[in-house]
Amino acid sequence: MTAEQQLASLGLTLPPPPPRGGVYKPVVILGNVAYVSGHGPFLGDGEYICGRVGADLDLDAGKAAAKQTALALLATLKSELGSLDRVKRVVKLLGMVNSTPDFPDHPKVINGCSELFGQVWGEEHGIGARSAVGMGSLPGNIAVEIEGIFELHDA
Repeated sequence: MTAEQQLASLGLTLPPPPPRGGVYKPVVILGNVAYVSGHGPFLGDGEYICGRVGADLDLDAGKAAAKQTALALLATLKSELGSLDRVKRVVKLLGMVNSTPDFPDHPKVINGCSELFGQVWGEEHGIGARSAVGMGSLPGNIAVEIEGIFELHDA
């Protein structure tokens, strides 16, 4: 099954690509590698999942925010590439969690993104290298920000 078909079989709907929050490109492609700028848990209509994990949001809500961030990343990739089927594999993710200083489970939060990508592209191609860190704050008080590096199929 292709990535597009797999996403449909999961019953998931992509939000529109999020608006830019500054001076940057959402995706830069060099050769067969796409570098995707940081995305937050965009819901559409200017709405994001906001709050600090460990205070406003519990672990499950943080993980749901990471999954929504994955959908936002997919929306941007689809918009920029024309199809998610151009993605060969996830190379690397950096997940940042807006959390309290004592929150210990940043990797469990970012699993919300990694698990979805594993479902879309399969474990071999959807799970890449990853870092997950806590932040004292994120833009607009969003719960999670994730950036990614993706290998593309040859054009």
